Amino acid sequence: MATKRKVDSQVPAEESDRLIIRPLGAGQEVGRSCIMLEFKGKKIMLDCGIHPGLSGMDALPYFDLIEPDEIDLLLISHFHLDHCGALPWFLQKTNFQGRVFMTHATKAIYRWLLSDYVKVSNISTEQMLYTDNDLENSMDRIETIDFHVETEVLGVKFWCYNAGHVLGAAMFMIEIAGVKLLYTGDFSRQEDRHLMAAELPSVRPDVLIIESTYGTHIHEKREEREARFTGTVHDIVNRGGRCLIPVFALGRAQELLLILDEYWANHPELHDIPIYYASSLAKKCMSVYQTYINAMNDKIKRQITISNPFVFKHISNLRGMDHFDDIGPSVVMASPGMMQSGLSRELFESWCTDRRNGVIIAGYCVEGTLAKHILSQPEEVTTMSGQKLPLKMSVDYISFSAHADYQQISDFIRKLIPPHVILVHGEQNEMGRLKAAVVRDYEDSDIDLQVHNPKNTQAVELYFRGEKMAKVMGSLASKKPEHGHKVSGILVKRNFNYHIIAPSDLGSYTDLAVSTVTQRQSIAYNAPLSLLTYYLTQLSGDIEHTEVHDKPALRVFKHVIVIHEAALGMVTMEWVANAVNDMYADAVLSVILKVGSDPQAQKVKPAQPINDVLYAERLTKLLKDMFGEQSIRRNVLGNEIMVTVDNKTARVHVNTLDVKCEEDESLFQMVSSAVLGYTSSPYSLVSSAVTWLHQLSILPSFIGCYPTTQALHTS
Repeated sequence: MATKRKVDSQVPAEESDRLIIRPLGAGQEVGRSCIMLEFKGKKIMLDCGIHPGLSGMDALPYFDLIEPDEIDLLLISHFHLDHCGALPWFLQKTNFQGRVFMTHATKAIYRWLLSDYVKVSNISTEQMLYTDNDLENSMDRIETIDFHVETEVLGVKFWCYNAGHVLGAAMFMIEIAGVKLLYTGDFSRQEDRHLMAAELPSVRPDVLIIESTYGTHIHEKREEREARFTGTVHDIVNRGGRCLIPVFALGRAQELLLILDEYWANHPELHDIPIYYASSLAKKCMSVYQTYINAMNDKIKRQITISNPFVFKHISNLRGMDHFDDIGPSVVMASPGMMQSGLSRELFESWCTDRRNGVIIAGYCVEGTLAKHILSQPEEVTTMSGQKLPLKMSVDYISFSAHADYQQISDFIRKLIPPHVILVHGEQNEMGRLKAAVVRDYEDSDIDLQVHNPKNTQAVELYFRGEKMAKVMGSLASKKPEHGHKVSGILVKRNFNYHIIAPSDLGSYTDLAVSTVTQRQSIAYNAPLSLLTYYLTQLSGDIEHTEVHDKPALRVFKHVIVIHEAALGMVTMEWVANAVNDMYADAVLSVILKVGSDPQAQKVKPAQPINDVLYAERLTKLLKDMFGEQSIRRNVLGNEIMVTVDNKTARVHVNTLDVKCEEDESLFQMVSSAVLGYTSSPYSLVSSAVTWLHQLSILPSFIGCYPTTQALHTS
């Protein structure tokens, strides 16, 4: 059981820890499902639907709020128009370059369902979002995914579970940098005649994005619902009427066909009354369902071994009104389900004035559609041509909608206990009631469960801060670790994983290559090289005389070469570029500029040795004035001054100005400041460069030293 987690409000959240969930559709509405996720620089779109109650560009999600070319991944949950109807437009009419995934069955049905939508849409050519060619071209962009198989795209991992809503419907689990989100799409936890119930993921998500179509409503039991449905159909045909059942070509239609075919088989007195499945896709739809029998429940799988349950004995296909002899009672299942256009609309307008006829609305109806409108029992309706007709036929609502009801949603949340629940795909009032009910379920519990119900375009912002771990790999990992061992290498981030590797291993573990850059810089310099040698010796203490291209040169700090080009009146510095060498070069450059431009610096005669004895005496006196005479003493050779405070000793090497004190950092800093502040000639010239190097912690002494590698920490 999850418990309430305390958040440290004193620690500011980084922007990279922010997860943004923004509905571009299905936010406090049903239709045009499209949810945007943004996290760790990745952008993912969940579904790409149209609004059944709108047309043209108005039916699209709010795409103007996004940049399609920035989206990495698009996942389609199932083939219904309100979840995939805008996909051809998005793939063909925008600059989206990401990858698109859906299940095999969804892709197979998507092609035929959207082709039918293009044909039956009752809008002008100018308002059409896409053509059949656009739909065909979109097929090449769509990749398929198997249930439970993990796929990775640009570091984003995802896999899907059976959603139980329609054939091929999927719930997607998405993992980004360790944070898991579950998007249910439309789902049902109740097994029906041909589909299995939605699976319960074994992985607990951090965020659950869940449909809220039916709010707090409770579905009636399947057996009672089926009995009421067949009873209503029987009553209509018994009184000599026509029974219209508006359905989508695929989905609930197959469930109703199974029910009616079985009922007719058990009632011989009905055998003379025809049942028609009026869809231009009927034959293609049946072939798809027969192909994907293995994606259905165990009952269907057992039945297929005896006979194909989708080869109906009492149901005929009806392609259109031209092939329909409308004489006497009949039952017609016609698409589309919302009756906005197409054959279901034609039959409704033809039959609505006869009291003997009846229409059964068998699924969820979206606001703004004719199916939703007639549920309010209006006295008259408006035809597609604008004519007013009296509504005299009976109207019954028997929901076979495979959406989760309140009990299913509540049970699903209780078993997963996600810290955050995002409600989508529900009308404002229904969604609000569901949110209140879920919050009420946990208000007396120690479970901290946050429920959000954003409107379209409204963002939900959540923060997830995880510990960043860096794995040492390659030759660095093969070294035996010692106590206090410091790891030095290159930190490589690939997707959301961090690795520390040696530069020599870059080619083996990454696509990166190691290259060397040599820096070269020329500076005007007209003073003698001996003078520069003198001052650089004070800076480094380790000067090597050499030649480069037959020209005299100095090697300083072992890595910076200073070439004297007297004929050109300049010196040229060369070094292999890296963070340390660049700082050494800056220190050498400051000395060259000072010597070349300061007349006072050029008055020093390098041939004359430094009076170390006099310098040591002056420095000793300075330290005695600062720390007290009893705290200062010299070694036997006289080249080291020891400063002792509280039984802790700092040692100063007179010739190199090297200060050492491992016992006390504050004492070290005080003595170092005193030494570096001492400006007696000849050290005044290099003191600024030395001070700068000390502040950068790269020059503990003047003698050719190297920086201590700091341990690499990530948090």
